Amino acid sequence: MKIILIFAATLSASMYVHAQETPKIKVSGYLETYYGYDFNKPADHNRPGFIYSHNRANEVNLNLGFIKAAYDSGNIRANLAVMAGTYANANLSAEPGVLKNIFEANAGVKLSKTANLWIDAGIFSSHIGFESAISKDCWVLTRNISSENTPYYESGAKITYGTEDGKFTATALYLNGWQRITRINGNNKPAGGLQLTWKPSSKITLNYSNYLGTEGADSVLVNRFYHNLYGVFQLTEQLGLTVGFDYGTQQKQKDSNEHNEVISPVAIVQYKFAPKWAAAGRFEYYDDKNGMLIATGSPNGFKTKGYSLNVDYAPISNAVLRLEGKVYDSKDKIFMRDVAAVNANASLTASIAVSF
Repeated sequence: MKIILIFAATLSASMYVHAQETPKIKVSGYLETYYGYDFNKPADHNRPGFIYSHNRANEVNLNLGFIKAAYDSGNIRANLAVMAGTYANANLSAEPGVLKNIFEANAGVKLSKTANLWIDAGIFSSHIGFESAISKDCWVLTRNISSENTPYYESGAKITYGTEDGKFTATALYLNGWQRITRINGNNKPAGGLQLTWKPSSKITLNYSNYLGTEGADSVLVNRFYHNLYGVFQLTEQLGLTVGFDYGTQQKQKDSNEHNEVISPVAIVQYKFAPKWAAAGRFEYYDDKNGMLIATGSPNGFKTKGYSLNVDYAPISNAVLRLEGKVYDSKDKIFMRDVAAVNANASLTASIAVSF
């Protein structure tokens, strides 16, 4: 009888452990539809050229939809996600063939049995900025200008170290270029970056990221050095604050000591005024006088302020209905309304986003 009881207890424990094991392969997905109304009424239904997400106007469309499979054995991990939508059309137009439909494709190996040290290679989300392509995860429906004009994705290899308590993470990256899966023809110089993230508490995240690389073919290439710094602060259960600052430089021409520069501060306040409701306001400023990233051909270049107001309703935890009003105010007349150049651009965007 004792042997039978021991066997039964062992079998029961084995079944319990097996039931508690997390599946190694997880399939998930995301889909976001939207309608954007541009008060300047562009005839081709395209938002201004520096906008790459939610970039179609006066029509209902799919911004981003993807299916993702993730594998994790504890020592090996891999992710593969294929996508469709206007986001893919705008951001991956330079990539060849089926690469235009790859949202994520990477594999990683844990390098230490005791430390949280990994090497990953492939296509993955950008290490720059606090706003991603997945709008549901962002406080405001559309992206800020600096997020739109820094990489959404990147391709290469990275080594990541995280402390055991999860408070500090450091990543060093070797990249194929600035938002590139395939390298620019004639460019053979490496690019890279660094990301440092510190979470002193569950309510504070501080991050510094940078990028160093070259633009153009080797015969004319210029160096680009970009910095991104931000902090996310959950001040109370209802009130959150995100502040960010971007600064980038690029040589005016090969072997030159003169540089163009980009400066962009941004601040977002989010307030959850009911269990299923939240509102957020964003102010941003983007200064690119010489067209380093956004060329205008105007006397003062791209010097633009942005104001956004966003309201969210989340009927369930994995779905959100969103409405955002946004106004751009530029120093020069860089926007078009009918056949006239104007200083301002106003828009309304509504979306439904579901993750599963």
